[in-house]
Amino acid sequence: MFTPTAHLAVTTLATAHPITWSQAIVLGLLQGVSELFPVSSLGHTVLFPTLFGWNSLVRFQSRPESPWLAFVVMLHVGSAIGLLIYFWRDWIKIIKAFFATLGKRRIETPPERLAWLIVTASIPTGILGLALEHPIRVALAKPISAAFFLMLNGLILISAERLRRRAAGRAEAARDGGGSAAGRRLDDLDYREAALMGLAQSGGLVPGISRDGMVMSAGLLRGLDNEDSARFSFLLATPIILAAGVVKVSDLTGPLGAGIRGQAVAAAVCAAVAGILSVHYLLRYFESRNLIPFGIYCLIFGAGMVVYTSVS
Repeated sequence: MFTPTAHLAVTTLATAHPITWSQAIVLGLLQGVSELFPVSSLGHTVLFPTLFGWNSLVRFQSRPESPWLAFVVMLHVGSAIGLLIYFWRDWIKIIKAFFATLGKRRIETPPERLAWLIVTASIPTGILGLALEHPIRVALAKPISAAFFLMLNGLILISAERLRRRAAGRAEAARDGGGSAAGRRLDDLDYREAALMGLAQSGGLVPGISRDGMVMSAGLLRGLDNEDSARFSFLLATPIILAAGVVKVSDLTGPLGAGIRGQAVAAAVCAAVAGILSVHYLLRYFESRNLIPFGIYCLIFGAGMVVYTSVS
């Protein structure tokens, strides 16, 4: 609970070190891209202020209470709005299918199955997010930590892609030998697998670990192709990101949001626009390409930031 003294201290802190409009726009665009590209939006929002020399933001990031918390809320809400806009037709079908299953008490169509896969996958992420988001952020929202976890993220992406290729090679051999080698589709997943993908998504609580990258990697390991893994990741991210924003909206409307609400809204708009463009590009990218370039980027940028934060 905020005492008058604490309230004054937070308000003074926010006023003395506001997030500038230019910083808000840059971070909003960065969020919209890095939230959907499998490179960790949270890791980048921790690392880029260090890279750009935004020292006031660097000091805010790992504090238990700071204006940074309120700002990050709006970044994620912007991403979720972008996803909702892009997938609005899908979401209408999914929501209708969900309520249809409640009425008839059975699942019959692919949209109905997809709706319950999303519900099942969202449960472990929601539980772990409520329990661990704050302590993980306070402990790990530091540039050097985010850089190391970004490198780990890169290794996971590359490893998942290599394992997928090996499995594809075995499937090709089986087909040549007369066996069945049909690839799996999204509606072939069972609910236990969906829960495991949701559990993988919770890795995104750690700055440097990509929420979408973990879901895509888990999907590849369960036999999905890159396109279906990416699509499920984007659909699964929408309710989780939006719910996190709703739960934490009081950070923005309360004293922590003083002096940055306008910048936060501008950043959210930028994140939404960048998110729409990013998902449009990525869905086409994954029709024929894979995660390895993103893994290499994470390794290079993470290693570079380890060196940069060590010598600066």
